[in-house]
Amino acid sequence: MIDAGMVRKMICSFPRSSDPRAFTEKYLAGEIELELVPQGTLAERIRAGGAGIPAFYTPTSYGTELAEGKPTAEFDGRMYVQERWRKADFALIKAHVGDTHGNLTYNKAARNFGPLMCMASAKTMVQVSRLLRPGGIDPEQVITPGIFVDQVVEVPNPRQEEDLIRAGAAYA
Repeated sequence: MIDAGMVRKMICSFPRSSDPRAFTEKYLAGEIELELVPQGTLAERIRAGGAGIPAFYTPTSYGTELAEGKPTAEFDGRMYVQERWRKADFALIKAHVGDTHGNLTYNKAARNFGPLMCMASAKTMVQVSRLLRPGGIDPEQVITPGIFVDQVVEVPNPRQEEDLIRAGAAYA
């Protein structure tokens, strides 16, 4: 997507990939904007978007280049930076198990940003390893309720991105 010129701005805590050529070229040419955000702040911005909170304050990044141009305020003798919510038009999520109503469970680190992005996106499409009928997931195990999911696709044995990269897979 970056190579094809489909990305105007990248918001991340660290712009890293196994082949950073496309991003590096576009960034150095001024064709893509980069906004660096501490990872916890990024997660909270997404959570705030899903919760309908337009802004919040955090001490993280105060006094650094990352806070330049942002409003600041003092609370109880400590300085804070105002951060704005992050929402998305679309989210492509990978979950472990889902049902046809969109209820989801996750495997390991997929739980870090998956539920937040489901809440903060206008449309959410999810890939699951197992797709069950409604009631197939114990309600106590549901991490993301189906109200935040628009489409679920089952891919029974998904290849891991890391394995594909090590095998030299290239995307056309």
